[in-house]
Parts: sequence; structure tokens; C-alpha cells
Amino acid sequence: MNYPNGQRKRPFKKENPGIKNKQYSNRGMTLEEDINVTNQYYLDADRAVIHKKPTPIQVVKVHYPQRSAAVITEAYYKQASTTDYNGLYRGKYLDFEAKETKNRTRFPLANIHDHQIKHMKRILDQGGISFLIIRFSAFEETFLLEAEKLLVYWNDQFNKGKKSIPYEKLQEESYLIPLQYQARVDYLSVIDKIYFKER
Repeated sequence: MNYPNGQRKRPFKKENPGIKNKQYSNRGMTLEEDINVTNQYYLDADRAVIHKKPTPIQVVKVHYPQRSAAVITEAYYKQASTTDYNGLYRGKYLDFEAKETKNRTRFPLANIHDHQIKHMKRILDQGGISFLIIRFSAFEETFLLEAEKLLVYWNDQFNKGKKSIPYEKLQEESYLIPLQYQARVDYLSVIDKIYFKER
């Protein structure tokens, strides 16, 4: 069977018997690419306005090979970025970070930075919605972990707790995001359940 784009459908192979109805529509794509495509779909469907934040850079040197063309040859980051994405959905401010890991047993907290945690806490304090999207690339599974729960793990590591979140805990305490054709990482369907109490 072929997809509309002409690619052959890969045969279904169950890698993790604990997860049912696993879909492989995003195989070969990075998490960031999948989220960007999803956000464009949300925008085109007038469902939400969510964008990837640009990383602020300071340009140091520019090469002009032609009058009408400029090439940046040296630049540096002006400041540490906060989180990857932000926007509006159903009148609420959304702000989230996306991380992908090849680890099969845990998500290392070292993948998150202190300034990102502080930023997420500020969003929560102002009544916004903040969360972390984690993809375990080995299993092709993508989870949404609320910032409130992430903060508990983050703080515990400084009190002799673990410096990572076990995969099993994420299965229990986060939400498996459905993978679909148009909204590849349909995280808004999870947001509807958590914050807007929709089934």
C-alpha cells in the first residue's frame, strides 16, 4: 500500500507491547519538524496561533559577495533562549519546550536548562499553560508532561532525587500524544482533555 505522496507503507511492527494503537506516520521526521508541520496545520485550520520562537543572535561579521547578497560569517547567541514554542489557543497563552531523546529507559533532566524551568514557572504563575513535549525516538512515542509535574522532578534532583525521569513514570504521569496525518503531533487534543476537560 502506498501513501498519497507515493511512499510505500512500512509494515506494522510492535516494538513495545505495553502501548496499543501505535502509529508510525512520523517515522524519519524530527520532533521539531513534526511540531512545525502541526502548528502550520493548526494555523491554517484557524485552530490556534503557535510559533517557534526565533533564537536571538548578534551578527559580528557579514560577507558581501554581491551587492544584493549578504552572508553572515560570524555571529553569537545574544542570550539564552527560553522555551521553543509559544502562542494562543482558546484564549489561553501556551508556552512549551520540545525535547527528543534516544534513551530507552529515561529522560535526562540535563536536557532542560535552569533558565527554561524559571521561565515555565513564570508562565504558570501568570495563569498560562506550560508543558514539555518529549519524544522517545527509539519507540516513536511522544508524550506531553505538564510543567507542574516537571517542576516536581526538577526540584527533587536537588534533594537527593533522580536526575532523570524514568520512562515508566512518563507512561504513568504524562499523556501519549496521538500521531496523525495532518496534525502529526496533535498536542492540542491533549490540552483539550487536561485544561478544557473535553473527552
